[in-house]
This record gives sequence, C-alpha cells and structure tokens, in this order.
Amino acid sequence: MNNLLALVAAMAISMVLIPLMSRLAPRLGLVDVPSQRKVHAAPIPRVGGVGIVVGSLVPLMLLLAPDKLSQAYVYGASVLFLFGLWDDVFEIGHYPKFIGQVVAALIVILYGDLYVVRFPFVPGGEISPDLGIPFTLVAIVGMINAINHSDGLDGLAGGESLFSLGAVGLLAFFVSGGEGALTIAFTVIGGILGFLRYNTHPARVFMGDSGSQFIGYTLAFLAVLLTQRVDVSLSPSVVLLLLGLPIADILVVLAKRARGGMNIFQATRNHIHHRLLDLGFVHRESVIIIYSLQMIFVTTGAVLRLESDFVITAVYLTYCVVIFGAINYAERSGWRLQRTPGDQTKVMAHEVLKHVLVVLPRRFLAISIPFFLMGASLFVQSVPDDFAKMSLLVAALILLDLFVGSGQHSIMRRALIYIIAAQVGYLWVSYRPDYWEGFADVGEALFFSLIALAFTAAVKFSPRRRKIEFELTATDYLVAFCLLAVLIISRGHLWGSGSVTFVVQMIIVFYACELLITEKRGGWSWLSLGSMIAGIILGVRGLLMN
Repeated sequence: MNNLLALVAAMAISMVLIPLMSRLAPRLGLVDVPSQRKVHAAPIPRVGGVGIVVGSLVPLMLLLAPDKLSQAYVYGASVLFLFGLWDDVFEIGHYPKFIGQVVAALIVILYGDLYVVRFPFVPGGEISPDLGIPFTLVAIVGMINAINHSDGLDGLAGGESLFSLGAVGLLAFFVSGGEGALTIAFTVIGGILGFLRYNTHPARVFMGDSGSQFIGYTLAFLAVLLTQRVDVSLSPSVVLLLLGLPIADILVVLAKRARGGMNIFQATRNHIHHRLLDLGFVHRESVIIIYSLQMIFVTTGAVLRLESDFVITAVYLTYCVVIFGAINYAERSGWRLQRTPGDQTKVMAHEVLKHVLVVLPRRFLAISIPFFLMGASLFVQSVPDDFAKMSLLVAALILLDLFVGSGQHSIMRRALIYIIAAQVGYLWVSYRPDYWEGFADVGEALFFSLIALAFTAAVKFSPRRRKIEFELTATDYLVAFCLLAVLIISRGHLWGSGSVTFVVQMIIVFYACELLITEKRGGWSWLSLGSMIAGIILGVRGLLMN
C-alpha cells in the first residue's frame, strides 16, 4: 500500500508544483522558444521536470531504506536535476550536460556499487568489474540521452517511459528483494502522471532537460538493478526490450549523423517522431504509434524475460529492422499519408430514431455507471484496509478538484475516476455478496453488454460526432493502462479465476467513463459525484470492518 500512496503523493506534488512554476517560468528563464527543429509554434514553460523530480524524490526519501544504493540514486538524480535546470535556463550545450550525466552515473557505480557483471554472450555469463564499470557508465549516459532526445512531442517521452517503468515494476514485484525497485518505479510513474496532466497535446508545459534526464537516469538505474541484483534469473538481454524503442531510435539517429558527417551530439530533426510527422501523421497519431510500438517491446520483454540472450536479442533486432525498415521504405518511395476532407455532420431527420439511438444510450450510461460504482461499493462483502485508505484519499481529491479544478476534462479527474472504477471493479469481482453468485454470470454479462452496446450506439450515431470528437487521447490511454497495471501489481493474487472478468469489465467501464467525461461541459456530473460517493463508501466500510 505504501507504493500506491507514494504514487498518488508524487502525482499530487507534481500537479501542484507545475502550475506554480509555470507562473514563475518567464522570470526564471524557463521557457522553450520555438525553432526550426521543434514542432511547437509558441513559447512554452519548461518546468515539468521540477514537478516530476521533486514529486518523485520527496516520497522516495521517506520510503526508501537509508542504504548506500538508495542514497546514490537520490544523489545522482539531484545532480542531474541541477544540471538539467541549468540547461533549461541557459541552454549550456551538450558538453556541460555530459559532465553532469557522467557524475550522476559515477555516483551510482562507485558510491552505490551498482554496475553490470552479468553480461550476455560471454563465457560464464559474467564480466570483470574492469569491463562492467565502463560499460555501465556508457549505458547509463546513453539511456539518459535516449530519453532526452525522444522528448520531441507532447507526452511522448513521459508516456514511453511509463511502459518501461510499469514493466520493471511488474517484474520486481514478483521476486523477493524487489521492493526498492518497485517503490522507485511506482513513485516516478506518479510524478510523470502528474506532469502529463499539463502535457497533453497541445501541451501547456514541457518537462525540459531536468525532467527527461531524470527519467532516463531512473530507467537505466532500474534496468541495471533489476537484472544484476533483484532477479538474477532474468536474461541480461531483456533490458533491450524493457527499455525498448528509445535505445533503437538514438542508435539510428547517431548512425545517420555520423554517416552524414555531422556532430553526433548536435540535435537534429531525424528522430522517429520527426520522421512520422514528415510522412503525414499528425501529432496525436505519431505519439500513439510510438506508444503502441513501445508497448509491444516491453510486453515482449516481460513474456520472454527468461529466454536465452540469443532469442531476446534476435527478437529485438527483428522489431527494429521491421520498424525502421518500413519507415525508410516509405521515405524513399515518397509515400505519404493521404487525407480526405471530413464529411459534413449528418443530422438525423427522424426524431424517434434520434431519441432511441442517441439520447437513450447516453442517459443509460450516465445513470448505469455511477449506479454500478455506488451499488457495488455498498454491497461488496469485504474492503481491505489499503483499499479503504486509498478510496478516501481519492474521494477527497475528487471533491477538491470539483471546486478548484478545471473541469471533468482534466487528466487529474480522469485519473481519479479511473482509480475508483478499478478499485470497485476489483472488489466486486473478488468479494461479491453470496446471494449474487448464482446470478453473477448471466446478470453481469447482460449488464456490461448493455453498457458496451450503449457506448457503441452513443458514439456511432451521435449527430454531434465531429463537434464532440470523442476519441481516446494518447494520455487517456496511458492513464487507464497504468492505473489498471498498478491495481494488478498491488494485489498479486488477482490473476486467478476472476482476472479475465475483471479486465473485460474494466475496459468497458473505462470506455464508458471516457465518453461521459468527454461530453460533459460543466464541472459537476453524476459520474464525478458517483465516483466520489463510491470512494467514501469504500473508505468508511473498510475502516469499520478493520
């Protein structure tokens, strides 16, 4: 439970700090000015890294064991943060930044005594410290720069990293001794989620080097920690898949710069996100494509984690060849995504048909989802103590956001509603009342099928589809995915008899919630109120039961 609270605390700190820093950004010089290489057209505050780093480090300093390794991680992160802020203000260039990266990596290696020993494709499976230490230094600095250079579109670097952090956290959870890695992964996920609340396209803030370098450093640290200490049964090559696309992208970019006779450290516009934009994909499409590719990488890594180094490396290289080969072919052949002008909005002429296919499905969703959240929270047989505390915290945050937030469209409100929905869904599948068991299969199948049909009808037949523009954004997708993963990891026995039921129900509920959130224009709604009441019910019942 401490990890879940750390995630929420990091997210809250990040969300509070970023708007405060945004107001100070012009005075401090923390503003990203447009240039030929960048895709934004107006100055944007470069303060997201402050929220991510401070939001992550404050809970971590309270939760991590006070040993040398934990201290090394915090010290290295602090050094990178300071150098990143220096660059965000004065744009110091790559060589001073490189010094900061090397110092941070050396703190982990020499003070924390963490470096690569288990190495793929070598006799005996291990290398000497004389080789492992310099390799680890290069690997950490390389990953820092990989994430730093992938930070080119709104939500891209943070979103990519969430998949890797989630995979590392998942693998650390299932082994003894993985608590430290799990805590770091969860807390940094919280800091990034808080940042993404302001970084959804079109972004209001950027993370800057202070944020991107910290995330890359954290991913490198966790990858080495996971494979060298936490779980030595893992194949060392699995790091390639867990870290995924950023590694391949930075290597391809460096190769292209070297082949073109350019300074390999000089920023250019030939990263994968730039190339997708040049092929005609819009901002959101490019981000979702990269998210999907990264998810394939890390999911494959989790599945193949115990396979041989040869198999894992071959799979990784195959993915890279297919992805970058397809992009190269598209570029050389002159292919470009063609778009046709959107059809004009069609309005249904028959009022009865309009009422049946549009109004009723929406009203059914607006009533049934809050009803399910409140009813299930009221009738579940048991509410564990950790769920009770989390539910009360989330209910309080919803209440706060109702009064001072920017409306139901905010990432914070979405995240809070998804948390409550996931908790209610899990508890209902795990602790249904005895009298309902005889009706569960048929009753729940009917109820959730109706929700799915109502959602489909409301989206497909809406005469206001173009105006409403219902679509799951890249950040919405990440929030739902990460919160579901958090709940799964927090209750390790979930993958039992009710796991498939839970996942299917949550997918349906998340989509329905997103439609209700998208179409609601005011701050208050039945969904927000129902989620808050469900959180209060779970919290009170859990505390009374325990």
